[in-house]
Amino acid sequence: MKKLILALVLLGTSLTNAQDRYSKGMEKAFELWQNQKSTEASNMFERIATAEPDKWLPYYYVSQINTVISFGERDEKKLSKQLEKAQEFIDVAKAISPNNPEILVQEALINTAWVAFDGATYGMTLSPKIEQLYQKALEIAPNNPRVVFSKAEWDMGSARYFGKDITPYCKDVERALELFATFKSETPFYPSWGKERAEQVLISCNK
Repeated sequence: MKKLILALVLLGTSLTNAQDRYSKGMEKAFELWQNQKSTEASNMFERIATAEPDKWLPYYYVSQINTVISFGERDEKKLSKQLEKAQEFIDVAKAISPNNPEILVQEALINTAWVAFDGATYGMTLSPKIEQLYQKALEIAPNNPRVVFSKAEWDMGSARYFGKDITPYCKDVERALELFATFKSETPFYPSWGKERAEQVLISCNK
């Protein structure tokens, strides 16, 4: 009995230490990213992902960083490398956490980065996929502010491209901001981005 109790205590200590290492690593990675050290942050998240293969968040953040830095990139070779890595890591995240709305939004953003780079080449082929990803995310999590806002921003971009009125989607941005005010997750390091961007988009709506 004593051996069993000791084994349980040691197991508990080991799990606590592992969780501490994970938390400290994630905090360090976010600190690097906040300090504009995107490559170092991505590498740190990648190391955490290797050490914690059952956690989807480190994979998600590797994908997100490589997607964010791809918007505005004009070097196609560099862009391809970044977005291929983003897709590779989001595929693993998707395998760990299927039907996750945050992951679906991230995958939609990878495809959006391709469209933003060359709409003539990628718009026709990737737009239906982006719409499908947002629709699926909305069905799973209709009250997730990032889902509501990201879909609205995509719809607004499409409307502008085709010379249509964006006003109907401004209401979705307003709703997203209401959801941002109340949305909470009990999971540490869960995505929390989007509110500031939604506020900026709403200002443009009112001009």
